[in-house]
Amino acid sequence: MDVDTRLLRYFAAVAEEGSLTGAAQKLFVSQPALTKQIRRLEDDLGVPLFARSRSGMALTEAGRELAARVPALLKGWDEAIEATGRARALRLGFLDAGALGAVHEVIAEFRQAHQEWRVELRQSDWSDASAGLARGEVDAAVVRLPFPGQERLHVRELFVEERGVLLSTRHPLANRGTVEFRELWDEPFVAAGAETGAWREYWLATEEREGHPVRVGAVTSRPDEWLGAVAAGCVALAPASTARFYSHPDVVFRPVRGVSPSRVGLARPSGRTREAALDELLEAVARRLSPS
Repeated sequence: MDVDTRLLRYFAAVAEEGSLTGAAQKLFVSQPALTKQIRRLEDDLGVPLFARSRSGMALTEAGRELAARVPALLKGWDEAIEATGRARALRLGFLDAGALGAVHEVIAEFRQAHQEWRVELRQSDWSDASAGLARGEVDAAVVRLPFPGQERLHVRELFVEERGVLLSTRHPLANRGTVEFRELWDEPFVAAGAETGAWREYWLATEEREGHPVRVGAVTSRPDEWLGAVAAGCVALAPASTARFYSHPDVVFRPVRGVSPSRVGLARPSGRTREAALDELLEAVARRLSPS
């Protein structure tokens, strides 16, 4: 029988947290998606792993047996992957091209100097604001702050950029030089999924509305969907770099007064054994992206 190691990681998180809600927040996945994966694992194994109740998820006898062995299984798998070549690959996650800036130049220079290493850029959709770190899919990530779970990671802030608004070209404010945030309070906003927590709230600027409720007009997780929702009549706060890296014939970017700027950081797991090559790459990224 073949079992996806990601299912085992999901199982371990639920076993540790004792609830689907806590595990979903830790993994940056939606609760329905996590529930589906746990059921898939139970179907693969042919036994129930949890007894579900209103108070949480209690391990069954089979679940306890599996929980006792999974940490060693996952550790052994990670070590095997590193021993067979992963140690020569550095994986850098990101959410949007605007945050990356000149990272491509840094990577090209690093590859030239260290030809025995390969560097992989991996883009995550907005359902995972950690850009792959929470799921162990990358070694480090360029991220937008704040995001849920960042207190469990080592985060180094790199730079700040202003936030503006994306509007349909048909919007009454589209021809303005600058828009006051107060003028947008009643507009339908594009939002990330609820599982992204503080990240979603930041991009809706909920704390800068003086208690005015948010009107969500669309929920998206990818740039094309995001721009499409704006073209269809929603609005969205966006970093200033959006105007350089993303475009749509029916969407315009306008500066906004009354909202705080976006902060970009470099995140990596805390407490993991340091790899000299990764340290060198991340230091070069930090130097290039941080203000001189």
